[in-house]
Parts: sequence; C-alpha cells; structure tokens
Amino acid sequence: MITKDTIDKIFETARVEEVIGEFVHLKKSGSNFKGLSPFSDERTPSFMVSPVKQIWKDFSSGKGGNVVTFLMEHEHYSYPEALRFLAKKYNIEIEETQQTEEEKAHADERESMYLLSEYAKNYFHDILLNHEKGKAIGLSYFKERDISDESIKKFELGYALDEWTAFTDSALSQKYSLDYLQKTGLTIVNGDRKFDRFKGRIIFPIHSMSGRVLGFGGRTLLTDKKVAKYVNSPESEIYHKSKVLYGIFQAKQSIAQKDNCFLVEGYTDVISMSQKGIENVVASSGTALTPDQIRLINRLTQNITVLFDGDAAGIRASLRGIDMILTQGMNVKVVAFADGEDPDSFARKHSGEEIGEYLTENAQDFIQFKASLLLEDSRNDPVKKASLIRDIVNSISKIPNNIQREVYIQECSRIMDISENVLFSELAQILKKAQGNSSDKIRQISSPVTGVKKETQKASKIDPKYILEKKIIEILLLYGNEVVEFMDYISEFDENGKEILKEEKYKQKVSDEVYMHLHDDEIEFANEHFNRIYAEIINLLNQEEDIKIDNFIHHLDVDLGSIVSDLIMDDDKYALSDWERKDIWVKKKEKNISKLVTDVIYNLRRVLIDEKIKDLKQVLSSEEEVSDKESFRTENLQMIIDYTDLKKLLYEKLNRVI
Repeated sequence: MITKDTIDKIFETARVEEVIGEFVHLKKSGSNFKGLSPFSDERTPSFMVSPVKQIWKDFSSGKGGNVVTFLMEHEHYSYPEALRFLAKKYNIEIEETQQTEEEKAHADERESMYLLSEYAKNYFHDILLNHEKGKAIGLSYFKERDISDESIKKFELGYALDEWTAFTDSALSQKYSLDYLQKTGLTIVNGDRKFDRFKGRIIFPIHSMSGRVLGFGGRTLLTDKKVAKYVNSPESEIYHKSKVLYGIFQAKQSIAQKDNCFLVEGYTDVISMSQKGIENVVASSGTALTPDQIRLINRLTQNITVLFDGDAAGIRASLRGIDMILTQGMNVKVVAFADGEDPDSFARKHSGEEIGEYLTENAQDFIQFKASLLLEDSRNDPVKKASLIRDIVNSISKIPNNIQREVYIQECSRIMDISENVLFSELAQILKKAQGNSSDKIRQISSPVTGVKKETQKASKIDPKYILEKKIIEILLLYGNEVVEFMDYISEFDENGKEILKEEKYKQKVSDEVYMHLHDDEIEFANEHFNRIYAEIINLLNQEEDIKIDNFIHHLDVDLGSIVSDLIMDDDKYALSDWERKDIWVKKKEKNISKLVTDVIYNLRRVLIDEKIKDLKQVLSSEEEVSDKESFRTENLQMIIDYTDLKKLLYEKLNRVI
C-alpha cells in the first residue's frame, strides 16, 4: 500500500487544473476555469475547475471532487492507480508498505489486464531496440519508413519475434496469468495449444487519453496476401476499439492548444505527421468513425479537419463520417490529397512548413468538398444533380444549430445555383421525416388540442432541515476560518416591565460561532453524510487547525469528497453563464457572512421547534393511557406555549412577522 506521507506529498504537489487540462479543454473564467463536460454530451460548458480550492464540479452530471476523484471518474482508475498516475506525472517517488498475499489476490481484473498490457508494451519495445532480430527486422522497417528514434520512443513502437510463443513464454515466466493473456488477446489459446497473436509483426501500442495501454495494432512484414496486413487486439474489458483513437495521448495537448484536430486513418499517418511537427493528429485505426470517438475529440476541441487519401472510392465511403461529426455539433473541414498520396507519404516528402501550408490552403468546407467531389458524376445529368443536392441538404440537416444550418443552406444555394426556398423546403421535409413518430408523441404531450391528458409530475416536497444543514456545512467549509463581527440580542425589561431585545456586538471565528450554537442546543444533523462531514470539521477545529479545503477533501472518502465539492462549488455555476457581462449581478454570500450564519442557525432552530410543537400536538390528540390526563394535558400545553414564545422570539431576531 502507498504510504500516507507519499499520498500527502502527491496531493500537495498535484494541480487539479493541470491534470484536468490534459483531458478537457479549459478556458479561464474569473478565478476558475470552465469547459465542456467530459461525462455528458453537451455544447454549453457546465464543467468548472477551481485552482484556489483544488476541486472540480460537473454541473451536468452532478459529479465533483478533487484531482484523484476526477481520474477515478474519468479514467476509471482505482484509488491507488490514480495516485500512481499523479506520482509519475510529478516525478514523486512512491513509498509503499508491504502488500499481503490477500491484498494482491484482490487486485481486480481490469488492473491486472492494464499491468499485463504495460508489460507487453515494454517487452515489444525492448525487443525492437535491443534484440538482434528486432533490430534487423522491425527497426530496419521503421528506418525505411523514415520514422525517427524520437518517434519510436514517443509512440513506444515495438516488434514481436516471429516465434510461436516467445512473448507468451516471457509473460508466464514473470508470473502473468494465462487467463489474462487470453482475455487481453495477447495470447491465442486453442485447446492445449497457445501462441502469440502478434507473432512476427511490428507493434503499435494503443493508449488511452491518460496514457494507459489499452491494446495493440500489429502489422505484418510479409507480402503474402493470405496473411492479414493488420491485426488488432480483440474487444476486452479494457479495450473497446469504437471508443479509442490512436495517438490521442500524444496529441491531446496540441489539439487543445491549436483548437483543431486532424483526423487520419492509419498508425503511420499519425506518426509521420507528428514527426514533421503536425502533432494535433489522431487516427481511427482503420475502423469506421464512431460517435464515441468524435466525443473524445470534442473534449479537447470543436474543430475537426478530416484528411482523406487520394483514393476517390475511399473518400466516398468515408463521407458518412462527416455527417456523424456534424450531428455532434462540431465544425468540420476536409483536406484531400492528390491521387495516390496519403498523409504518411505526403509527410515523408515534405517539410513541416510545407505540410502546414498545404493543409491551410486546401482545407475546404464540407459542402464545397462534397459538391466538388460529386458534381463531376452529375454535371450533365439533372436527376443525379438533384440527388446530389438532396445528399448535401441531408448532411446540413444533421447540424443541431439552427443558425449554422441556415448559413450552410445559403452556401449550398450559391454553389449549386438553386433557390434557397427550395432548399429550405427540402430541409424541412428531411427534418420532419427524421423526427418520425417521436415528433407525434411530442405534439401529443405538448399540444393542448390533442385531447390527450397531460400527466404532471408531482413536485417533490422540500425538506427545510436538509437545506439548512447543508447550508451550515457550506458556511463552515467556505468561511469557517474567518473572524467576523456578530450581533447577539440580550433580553432586558424597560420601566414598564416590557421585555426588549438589546443588541450586543462581538467578534468571533465563524466555525466557533456555529459550534457554540449547535453545541448549546445539542443539535445533531439528521442527514448522515452531513453529520460525518461535520464530525471531520470539528475534529480539525479541536486540533486548532484551520479548514483547508484541498487537504480536507483528500482525507475524505469518495462519496463525502463529492458532496463537499458540490457544496463549495455551488455558487461557481453562475460563472458559466457570464451573467455579469449581461449586467446581471449575482449577490455574493460573503458580503455579509455574519447575517448568513445567524439566519441559518435561527432558521434551523425554528424548524426544530416547529417539529417539536407538531410532535406535542400529536401526543395531545392521541389517546395515550396516562394516570392523570388533566395534568398530562396541562403540562404539554404549557410546553407548546413555551416553544411558541421561543419561536416568536426567533422571528423577532430574524426581523420577521409571525
């Protein structure tokens, strides 16, 4: 197990904005950062990161926490895995206590598969660089393709010996399980026989966005047409080819910085482009583009430039990928290379500057590209031209933004020399057809003339005690260390014997003020989570320590840490809308902390008194068997009167009228 000192050092060193910035494109927003949620499909930012508090909050999914929680949620790391990732990133040496055999046995399947994949990557990479056959065959191939030593290291390329069980034997000798070798697809098991899946192939490790090895691609060096040119890892617990992009780990920072992602088809396309300085490039690894892959890019940028080979048939087959990108609300451009060229071959023939100029000069809007590509087939055929126009309008219909759709319709009208009205009419028909039965259902629910009774959802009952307990925890976390001026009310009597409230001012630490009131009234939190958080806060105060949010959260379990981040990031959601730029000013709680504290405490007392009065009335109305009913009734009535008087006093202090 990782020692407490190491964990503390990791939390002290790690910066939440730096770590999350590797996965989400963040923009400055006041003292915070904001970006698109990596946990939901959205087009308006609802994700906030606070460098000051060292926490994050996703308002679309409700998730939140510290830097470790983010890695656990986003990368599906276990707690130790997240700590190891941060330790590696910040060059922190990990000190560990000895694991027991029982603890080792409880390592989950995913972690075991990740560890095995990491071992395989290092094995293949070492064979390529240091084994005689690896250098003679694998390394020679990469050199022939002008792939540099730097790129081999950057993409951790490798080679698998052309022997049936070389890798499998090595992994088994290191005590890796045959079961996991089979589940990751590194070893194929057929009855009593077992052999290496990637035997005799050069190896391309496929990484997650965080750099974990998920699977492998292997290219044969044989010219035998009966042998598959490429073999990929099969689907597994850790590898889903529709959800990964080759090169995303190496490209993520460049994509975010340049606010654009170049999308290619193959491994060597990525490597050759990256080697020439075009680092914001990823590949779909020969598979058809999927919505999950597009969303992966959308976390970093909304701009995709698709690079097509010069093969016209291949381009036509890939056009549906553009429609998929448009459906996700992203901006797409297209660059086509000359016939016979692909990004790999083009990059090897030109300098980085020449490649950059070519991409800039030849990037086309998807309508221009589609029209220029398909017009050649339909130039003298009105029927084919009409079909092409419908095809383009169908692509435009995929765009979720109404303004963008209208702009593209105008552009299509100009290029195809056809009336905008006709195009808008066609667009309306496509949209209506796409909605199908769902639009009828929507009309049935929303239209008042359908005769269908609309079901209304009952509003959930608000629990004032929950809200006030939540507010107390929020106050302690945000302002517990601050010393402010409070006002108390002392009961006095004038010359006529009338009770009056006299104001008395004093200064005190917010946490001490809250503790004093709750302790004096013997108030306990009804909500279990709030009770546990409050106990942790009081424990800190008893040790005469200030409440430091970043340190406080990392000592909590994941559930409590998420609740704490929710509470202290709640007001930050207003920054997502930039209301101040619209002259809408959200009132800041810190303007009058003492009033906030006093109001919450008094209101909690009022709610508890209301509950007590309700209970007493219920007792009176029940038919309990007591020896002296009259005395019992008098006693309870007096208690109700006393509590009601106390409630009146609270309302006076709150400047309210009962």
